[in-house]
Amino acid sequence: MFYALIRGLLRSFLIILGLKVEGLHNLPPKGPVIVAANHVSNWDPILVGVAINRPVHFMAKAELFHNPLLGTILRGLNAFPVNRGSADRNAIRQALELLEKGETLGIFPQGGRRQDTAESSIQPGVGMLAMKSRAAVVPVAVIGTKGGFPLGWIKPLRVIIGKPLDLSTYYQEKYSSRLLGTVSQEIMAQINLLLCK
Repeated sequence: MFYALIRGLLRSFLIILGLKVEGLHNLPPKGPVIVAANHVSNWDPILVGVAINRPVHFMAKAELFHNPLLGTILRGLNAFPVNRGSADRNAIRQALELLEKGETLGIFPQGGRRQDTAESSIQPGVGMLAMKSRAAVVPVAVIGTKGGFPLGWIKPLRVIIGKPLDLSTYYQEKYSSRLLGTVSQEIMAQINLLLCK
């Protein structure tokens, strides 16, 4: 209920700022989904959460949960903590459990806010979650949040939702760090194609 209330308020605010959502029909209506998006601003998870018409569970850096009030709000918005810079097994397990339940997981392949979207700089975590869960992976481009507030000042606010990626050719390959890197890079490449639209 808290999630729906906050999402509704934020959606109204962002529509006033001119938010446009494209490709919503590409999002599977049910079943496990990994929403993979670029990340340049603190506003990005908010825009993705507003654009997607399914509740999205985001990984958020653990430091944000150290503040009891902020931590409570983040949990109410379906976020859960991840220790960046290490293989956080608890966060990985929680992400996989959510996908097993048919939920939607939001993840930023860049591992944090970055201006650089080169495929070579991507973290392997999104590839690992995609291979272990075999969930539908939907690339998403967030445009217009660079530079912070006021949103949409430099570029119009847009969220472009791409078609689910066909990663089935990788399922037969030997599980390795190289495979995870390749899958992660392919996911980021599709996000970059959407950013060029």
